[in-house]
Amino acid sequence: MSKALTSLPLISRIRFRDAGTLVGLILIAIVFSFLSPSFLTLPNLVNILQQSSINACIALGMTLVIISGGIDLSVGPVAALSATLGAAMMVAGVPVPLAVLGAIATGVACGFFNGALIAWGGLQPFIVTLGGLSLYRALALIYTGGTPIFGLPGEFRAIANGTLLGLPGPVIAVGVLAFVAWVILTKTPLGEYLMAVGGNPEAARVAGVPVTLTKLSAYMISGGLASIASLILIGRLGAAEPTLGNLWELDAIAASAIGGASLMGGRGSIVGTLIGCVILGALRNGLTLLNVQAFYQLLATGIIIIVAMLIDRATSGK
Repeated sequence: MSKALTSLPLISRIRFRDAGTLVGLILIAIVFSFLSPSFLTLPNLVNILQQSSINACIALGMTLVIISGGIDLSVGPVAALSATLGAAMMVAGVPVPLAVLGAIATGVACGFFNGALIAWGGLQPFIVTLGGLSLYRALALIYTGGTPIFGLPGEFRAIANGTLLGLPGPVIAVGVLAFVAWVILTKTPLGEYLMAVGGNPEAARVAGVPVTLTKLSAYMISGGLASIASLILIGRLGAAEPTLGNLWELDAIAASAIGGASLMGGRGSIVGTLIGCVILGALRNGLTLLNVQAFYQLLATGIIIIVAMLIDRATSGK
């Protein structure tokens, strides 16, 4: 079976994985619909999409990083630092659009720092972003003194909690971001560069691919999307905590892996990642409806990552 899959072109293998992931989501929905009558109700399905939107935003950037052959363990602390700085600007009277841009710029700057150490410094992505995980979290805690920032403007919260065509604003926003990420990956030179660098960076360099700028771009996009995810969250909560984003990297990696992104680099799918996010959201929602304790949900996430890696190894033939 694995030999047959590896003989398919890359695009065909990605579509095959997307279809398989979608089947997995359908099976989860069927199981929980029997276990809980409220699972397939429209309000609950919308709730699943809203709960999945933050992870989806993070996972889009993580997928691009993984495709490039890297990993970003710092997305949670980057989100916390961006959220606290953005919230502080809003509370201080800075216009909401400028504060939002400032928060996103913070995430992009953190991504630039990570990418520079990896692309120019030649350091391992795991080590750099692991260090960033502690660094950015510490900066958020130092800046706030470990206390939440309250009093966010009503106009900002209205945007984050608004609806359009019956869908929550965050779901619409992440849908637009996902479309942009899909276009980048499938319709632009950057997408081809990400695949090439993740597949074989030395061969890509010989072929004239700007390896350094490609890696840098992936981490900057990841940082920017982490900031947007944090803005969605604080808009819903009405406060920015320096401790937010805990274990966001785990969820993002899980969604990317479920969606077919290879942690070896060179392969991934935006559509698959979105389905992976909904799978995680549906799984947690269903377990919550069944009154299953939260730490069992974390156990389920870990198992899903391991299973996804085994499937990836089987289908890649490595």
